[in-house]
Amino acid sequence: MGLTEIGAIEYTAGANASALLVLAHGAGAGQRHPFMVAVAQQLSSKRISVVTFDFPYMRERRKVPDRAPVLEASFRDVIAVARELSPRLPLFIGGKSMGGRMATHLGAQGLDELKGLVVFGYPLHPPGKPDQPRVAHLPSITAPTLVVQGERDTFGTPDELRPVIKTMRAQVTLHVVPKGDHSLSVRGQTRDDVLNEVTEVVVTWLNST
Repeated sequence: MGLTEIGAIEYTAGANASALLVLAHGAGAGQRHPFMVAVAQQLSSKRISVVTFDFPYMRERRKVPDRAPVLEASFRDVIAVARELSPRLPLFIGGKSMGGRMATHLGAQGLDELKGLVVFGYPLHPPGKPDQPRVAHLPSITAPTLVVQGERDTFGTPDELRPVIKTMRAQVTLHVVPKGDHSLSVRGQTRDDVLNEVTEVVVTWLNST
């Protein structure tokens, strides 16, 4: 089975690829959202092969995300196919918001040959509800983790994340996007400019991990 058969999109970096990143989308938009496409294209131009995909509810055009076990199983299926196509590349997984949280779930459960996690905008809690943290699984992660968080993220600011990171066994790198929101948008800057800086950070981290 290939990536096309499961609805995934490959942004290949070709023979010069240094790593493989399987990237999941956020709750409200699928793999063709401009953020996902821009990140994947920029990373692939910087020698990182990227695979994106849609969770089942997104493929079926339902608005409400599936429960975590369904999302995790879907994520695992895509990883398995991607690994078959690129068996020699170091494997990283990650995602935007909910997709990043599902990547941390898999990281906490243990995933064979996983080299690290990349999370864009970790949804620490629902907006305005810091008393509902999504952190119970995080201390179980052992793979190195990069979290890219906007300074103004209403789902959890970098200051809220730092004490959580201290509870984790994994080596965690927190990169803060100054004035960035949950989508890493910064007023006065284009998406491409912001994401170019972000993907440079990601590539440097991936290649050093």
